[in-house]
Amino acid sequence: MEIILIKDVPGLGFKDEVVNVKNGYGRNYIIPKGFGVLANKANSKVLEENLKQTAKKQEEILKEAKKLAKKIGDLVLEFKLKTGSDEKVFGSITTSQISKMLEEKGIEIHKRNISILSKVNSIGEYDVDLKIHKDLTHPIKINVTGDVVKTKKKKKAAKKEDTPKDETNDVKASSENVSDNKSSTDSKEEVETKKEAKDSKKEAKDSKKEAKDSKKEAKDSKK
Repeated sequence: MEIILIKDVPGLGFKDEVVNVKNGYGRNYIIPKGFGVLANKANSKVLEENLKQTAKKQEEILKEAKKLAKKIGDLVLEFKLKTGSDEKVFGSITTSQISKMLEEKGIEIHKRNISILSKVNSIGEYDVDLKIHKDLTHPIKINVTGDVVKTKKKKKAAKKEDTPKDETNDVKASSENVSDNKSSTDSKEEVETKKEAKDSKKEAKDSKKEAKDSKKEAKDSKK
């Protein structure tokens, strides 16, 4: 159905513009909300009279729109997104973000009057259209740069290294030396112990002999 807009509707059209909408959208939203009227003969005649009366006003509105377009000029908005090593971006750029950035620069464009002409899926420049007036669309660009996200590599579990061969040999040799020294020490102590035992046995034998001789001498003295 055809609707004559009596107010600007972002994304649809501007005041006094005739637009085509779905029947349900026109009857249940546009007309009840006071954004437009049905484009019948009566309303079309009223529109024609309004356009005659507002022609000069429309010229002023268009003139202001052209001034805004000149102010915007060859604007390039800078956006930074996180990217992978293949320069593919995580996430995207929305018309809301563009509208907000324009507002920060003193330029008011509703998000529904902003069109990104291609999908933002990697770093680079993209074309954007700003519908400033029903008869004026101004192009700008957005430049998307990347902030590479470094993926953490899983650290491989370090293998337990065996003791170096040389060190192992040194330890083994040291152990063998200790063992040999111990065996040598044990043998020496064993020999000395046997010798001491033998000497003790000899001393005991001599003492026994001396005692026997003393006893014999004592017996001879009595005779």
